[in-house]
Amino acid sequence: MVGLNEYLILSAILFSIGVVGVIRRKNLLMLFFATEIMLNAANIAFAAISSYHNDLTGQMFAFFIVAVAASEVAVGLGLLILIYKKYGTLDLDNFTVLKG
Repeated sequence: MVGLNEYLILSAILFSIGVVGVIRRKNLLMLFFATEIMLNAANIAFAAISSYHNDLTGQMFAFFIVAVAASEVAVGLGLLILIYKKYGTLDLDNFTVLKG
């Protein structure tokens, strides 16, 4: 049987992968993917702790995070499409024009 520690270790590994992806951030699409990985790591931790304590609060938080992530993807992908159409790339090093 898989215990709480294993779920929290998995969550920490996924969160670390997401942090590395955000720090490296060469491409805007990969930046969005990295933030999604971090949000999913938080969901796993919330659901595991909630199940361990026989309480639904953590699962409700995880559900709220899923809703926020869905809206982030909808708005973010729309913006990515507009940026790609305007500049022809999603590489963050080429966006020095955006600095005001």
